[in-house]
Amino acid sequence: MAESAVSFLLGQLTSLIEEDVKLLKNVHTDVVDIRDELESIRALLRDADAKGETSEGIKAWVKQVRDVAYDIEDVLDEFKFRFAQQGQDQSHRFTRYLHKTTRSVKNLRSRRSLATQIKEIKARVHDISSRRDRYELIRNLEQASEGSNSTGVKWHDIREDALLLDEAELVGIGKPKEEIIGWIVEDESKLGVISVVGMGGLGKTTLVKKVYDDQRVKRHFQTQAWVTFSESPGIHELLIEMIKQLVYAEQKQPIPQDVAEMKDAQLKQLLQEFLKQKRYVVVLDDIWSIPAWDSVKNVFPNNNFGSRIIITTRSNDVASSCIKSCFRVYNLQPLSQEESWTLFCKKTFSFSPEQICPPELEVPSQSIVKKCGGLPLAIVTVGGVLSTKPKITTEWEMFNRSLGAELNLDDRLKGMMKILSLSYNDLPYHLKSCFLCLSMFPEDELIDRMRLIRIWMAEGFIQRIQGKTLEEAGESYFSELVNRSLIQVANKADDDGRVIDCRIHDLIREFILSKARDQSFGAISNADGQDVMVDGKIRHLSIHGSCQWGVENEKFTHLRSLFMFRQDATFNISRCSTAFFSRLKLLKVLDLRHAPLDVFLEEFTDLFHLRYLCLRNTKVKMVPNSIKKLQNLETLNLKYTYVSELPVGILNLHKLRHLIVYRYNYGPLYYTFHQPGFKAPSGIGDMISLQKLCCVEANTGSDLITELGKLVQLKRLEIRKLKTEDGRHLCSSIEKMSCLHSLTIAALHEEEILDLQHLFSPPPFLRRLLLTGRLEKLPDWIGSLHNLTTIDLRWCKFKDDPLGDLQALPNLTTMLLIDTYDGKKLCFRRGGFQRLNYLNLNNLQGLRRVSVEEGALPNLENLHIQHCRVLEKVPLGIEHLSKLRYVLFDNLSEEFMMKIGTQGEDSWRVAHIPVVDFWYQEYGRWEGVRT
Repeated sequence: MAESAVSFLLGQLTSLIEEDVKLLKNVHTDVVDIRDELESIRALLRDADAKGETSEGIKAWVKQVRDVAYDIEDVLDEFKFRFAQQGQDQSHRFTRYLHKTTRSVKNLRSRRSLATQIKEIKARVHDISSRRDRYELIRNLEQASEGSNSTGVKWHDIREDALLLDEAELVGIGKPKEEIIGWIVEDESKLGVISVVGMGGLGKTTLVKKVYDDQRVKRHFQTQAWVTFSESPGIHELLIEMIKQLVYAEQKQPIPQDVAEMKDAQLKQLLQEFLKQKRYVVVLDDIWSIPAWDSVKNVFPNNNFGSRIIITTRSNDVASSCIKSCFRVYNLQPLSQEESWTLFCKKTFSFSPEQICPPELEVPSQSIVKKCGGLPLAIVTVGGVLSTKPKITTEWEMFNRSLGAELNLDDRLKGMMKILSLSYNDLPYHLKSCFLCLSMFPEDELIDRMRLIRIWMAEGFIQRIQGKTLEEAGESYFSELVNRSLIQVANKADDDGRVIDCRIHDLIREFILSKARDQSFGAISNADGQDVMVDGKIRHLSIHGSCQWGVENEKFTHLRSLFMFRQDATFNISRCSTAFFSRLKLLKVLDLRHAPLDVFLEEFTDLFHLRYLCLRNTKVKMVPNSIKKLQNLETLNLKYTYVSELPVGILNLHKLRHLIVYRYNYGPLYYTFHQPGFKAPSGIGDMISLQKLCCVEANTGSDLITELGKLVQLKRLEIRKLKTEDGRHLCSSIEKMSCLHSLTIAALHEEEILDLQHLFSPPPFLRRLLLTGRLEKLPDWIGSLHNLTTIDLRWCKFKDDPLGDLQALPNLTTMLLIDTYDGKKLCFRRGGFQRLNYLNLNNLQGLRRVSVEEGALPNLENLHIQHCRVLEKVPLGIEHLSKLRYVLFDNLSEEFMMKIGTQGEDSWRVAHIPVVDFWYQEYGRWEGVRT
């Protein structure tokens, strides 16, 4: 984490040096000197971060480095803020100002001169740098101690106990064990690789050990071996261990000396030659990286004897890499609440023959089990601690309330947290700040993926990667945390499987909070008074419920991000705005979604460094023209507010990348007519950094449509209230948006025709397309959208069946046809819609028959048919759709319902579908029946 702060600062300093910024006489030289010292310190910090900063001496040294890095950042940011206060023309480059305004620097009121501060910091950096020899001495002494016969107590790795557990002690292992054994012994002659993947503590090793020891497995294979990799495997030692278990398994003597002294390449060749004639099973436990797998994978020959390799890993990337050529991944899931409770009672109340929780302890016990989140390691460890505690309600309630603190105090729980911390310690330094940022979100909070990435961008946590935008780099950061099982996926998009929301496991969150506290990353104010405090300056603050701290708190003056969650109506932001927000001059992130806020506070516009402003789901109605002062703003999120027009001052925000201003007022058919977006001021084409623009209203004239053509960086565009005569101009503008991924166009009203035939070169990477309005015919260019995954057509009123032009789209996974077709029949032809997963037919008033030819829709899993009142029969051929998992029949005719009912003539056609839902309106209310 300290390395992250230093690396971020080095980027800023290097940028200044490259632009030849001479702040004052001699200061430029000082800045270069500071940068050079910090670069040499960074190498040591990488070692400290990798080791978890365990030594108190090292931790103190690291804290000093982190503090000085933060102070340098404060000096630079405050100077820029003072510069903004001078009222100079903000279009001038910062460097140009620095050369011309030495006098204004000397007149800074609240600080000493920039030169003095830089020189003081330089002295501090040199002082810290001089301690490097002492740090190296500490590290050498630690290494010597680890290698000696020291009597110091090492932490007990409780993962080793997993290999000794009796199966009767385990819960929820039966089904996954049988499934994996089935994969292992199945009649497949090729070499098979089975990866068991999941977060630390899920019981991967325990599960695989029970598979490995099963007599069916032992009888099936001629030889077997178990090797543990862990974080930093020594390949030579691993190869020797495999040779010992495989080649010399039956010999009761050490490996010959000449074999032990072989080079790695010779050992691999020895193993490979031995295994060529064997049907073998080898477990590679706890592989952390793809290079670790690559280092041994060629040892295992594909001899067509049905040999198997079983891998356990926390990384989805490792699991996927291991099976590129063949076989399967088993994603181990947490225990269910029922299984968790059973395991908890087994461990905690083992003294009782019945192993039942006493009634008076059930409420706190259930809460404790919930916090364990189905993690067997946590349940067993916490249960073991509680088994020794007095069975007194107040004692257990106190343990439940203070579980986060107990994890760092109780030696038995420290071992569990050490295992969870291994994943954090293994993170690249640039991901550690991103990961700690998750500490700001409340327990059980669903976290929007793009919200998180935009916050990381605003904080400066994302490094620029050649050939990628910051958003794309952020996506790779997010994916890396998911792949390492540190973030849990909560919701995915139906069309392309991208993650929409994620969450954090409760115990992982407790670990993050502990780390954030230790590293002074951020503070949390809880309404219940259980605050997470930090020493010194607070740089990140999250308020959950009403804030318990006074707004005059001096710690707030260095705040970089402020989040507010779950505020009730009694918390009045406006009342404390002047006193509170006037102190936050260095703020970069302000996230007030769902806050009880009625107006856009004028104080917001004084936050010069602000890059991310979210007022989503507030009651704000108007944005002041003074927003033009937010020169560094990158994201403005006003979704679900009442803002309908933006002031001309918005055009001054040349760094704005994400402009989100719209509401959805869903009716029963999900039309987008009359859904409010915003009226844009003339000149919006000057905002050339925009990547997301949602949703601009087009009924202000063709000049706006032409202006959109200048926004060539747009990846997502939503435009509403389009007139027929503006279609040609819009097509011309869209042709210039080569980066566009998502396009939504809605006509002015249901009778307005969308004239979109003039788009001759559609965006090549377009993936999502939503059109609402009358179309005389399906635009010809749609057939060329080979990357399209989602198409949503509403109110188009086609006279001819539109399926013929859509069925050949190779990547289409989601299709909605809502009030789109006036004909009587729809036919899905053989070979069409090969990848379609979700289909919605809605309000097709003339539709009487739907047919599916054999070979069409082979991957359809979800089918919704709604408000098609004259549909006579269930789709003919639906019985061929073997992957169909869910069907919804919503508000269809009584005749249709009778035919598909339990005794109906068409019931056999849907008998193979796991879930069929019927919804119908009777006597003014909705009723549902599930089969």
